[in-house]
Amino acid sequence: MPKIVIGSDHGGYKLKNMIIKHLNGKGLETVDIGCFTEESCDYPIIAKAVVQEVLNNQSRGILVCGTGIGMSIAANRFNGIRASHCTDTFSARMTRMHNDSNILCLGERITGAGLALDIVDIWLKTDFEGGRHLNRIKMIE
Repeated sequence: MPKIVIGSDHGGYKLKNMIIKHLNGKGLETVDIGCFTEESCDYPIIAKAVVQEVLNNQSRGILVCGTGIGMSIAANRFNGIRASHCTDTFSARMTRMHNDSNILCLGERITGAGLALDIVDIWLKTDFEGGRHLNRIKMIE
C-alpha cells in the first residue's frame, strides 16, 4: 500500500497523532502534513495540502478536524477527490466499495478514538468493487 497522507487542524490534532501511531505500528507509512501543534489553524490549508499529495501520488488520505465536516467540504472542492466523512464502520466500508473514496474524514470531537481507529482500518483494507459503481463515479467527474 502506498503511503497514507494525513493532516488535521487543531481540533483533530490529538486523533491525527493517534492514527499515525496506530498505522505506523501496523507497518504502514504515513506522511504527516500537519498541523503540528494544538494552536488554532485554518483547516482548508491542511485539506488542500493533503488533496495535492493524494492526487499527485495516487495515494489515500485521512483528514481530521473537530467534526470531520469542514475537512470533507474543503477536500471535495477538488476534481478527482472523493472525500467521505464517516462516523461508523459500515459507512467506511461502503464508501470504499461503492464510491472508491480516496480521502477519509473524521471528527475528533464526535468519534471516539477506538471507533475512529476501527473506521480507519476498515476503510484502508476495503477494496473498490468497480463495475456499475465505476460508471457512477465517472458521472460525478
